[in-house]
Amino acid sequence: MKLTQNRLDPSELTPEDFKEVERLLAEVFGERRPALVSASGERLDLPQPVFEMLIHVLRAIKERRAVVMLPEDEAFTTQSAADYLGMSRPFLIGLLEKGEIPFHYVGSHRRVLFRDLTNYENKRDAARREGMGRLFQKVQEAGLDDANYTGA
Repeated sequence: MKLTQNRLDPSELTPEDFKEVERLLAEVFGERRPALVSASGERLDLPQPVFEMLIHVLRAIKERRAVVMLPEDEAFTTQSAADYLGMSRPFLIGLLEKGEIPFHYVGSHRRVLFRDLTNYENKRDAARREGMGRLFQKVQEAGLDDANYTGA
């Protein structure tokens, strides 16, 4: 299994590894209180949010999806930040310069914190959902939705 500093690639797992993940999921869900147990039997109880994160990671591995874990204060280059948000680098630079996403300089290069990217992403997605809701409302009010559409 290939494990880098913050990325676990499930394509590197063997069929036996996947069987072990299945066994771990079954055993973990069978426990009353989530815990890690060392080979020597030392038990470490887990807080529920940590347990749920581990389950999320195990399920992703079971589905053969890559898992990337980043600290919120991880600094991204502008190209990496643009790639993460699915936009061009020049468009991202415009957002940074307008103050829509905080950034800092390392020398002469801009850096964006992961938490600021996720905050922007959440606000952007909420604004999109709200806009789609308003658009759907107007379509319904105009009688152009499927329930009222009679054809042209």
